[in-house]
Amino acid sequence: MVTGTGSRPASPAPAASGDTHPTALETELRALAGAVPDPELPVLTLEELGVLRTVVMSGPGTVRVELTPTYTGCPAIETMSEDIERVLRERGIPDVSVVTVLSPAWSTDDISAEGRRKLAEFGIAPPRPAAADGPVPLSLSIRCPHCGSTDTELLSRFSSTACKALRRCAACREPFDHFKEL
Repeated sequence: MVTGTGSRPASPAPAASGDTHPTALETELRALAGAVPDPELPVLTLEELGVLRTVVMSGPGTVRVELTPTYTGCPAIETMSEDIERVLRERGIPDVSVVTVLSPAWSTDDISAEGRRKLAEFGIAPPRPAAADGPVPLSLSIRCPHCGSTDTELLSRFSSTACKALRRCAACREPFDHFKEL
């Protein structure tokens, strides 16, 4: 079984052999599934977004993939599933099952550091990381991905997708999306 690599444990799924260590094939299939771009944010892969939970061989030629959507009603989950099925079938796996799991719920903490870097490079302010065991940050400001200023304002609680808000920088006057913290 191959599970997520984010800050929280992925949902457990038994491996076909009862072993919890991934086989070389499971590792390869996870890399293929994880490299699928997010349909709404193609700058990120499903692995970087943190929605890919497990990839497990459940029998010869049979693989089960678990995905957790960014929110329960996410319309992109169907496209993600179809893209994973296509990629794994192209690899020669005839029986691919992609299952949506809602527990544990996805969180912006599941976005990898590389994913956060790519969001900012793409012009989307990444979500602020959760304060692990340290003090709660006093600043609620969002950094502009264009100029770095924290003098930004909220224009709309929703943007091109429900998981993003539309903001504008007071310094450079550029609008930008902010991936909301969940």
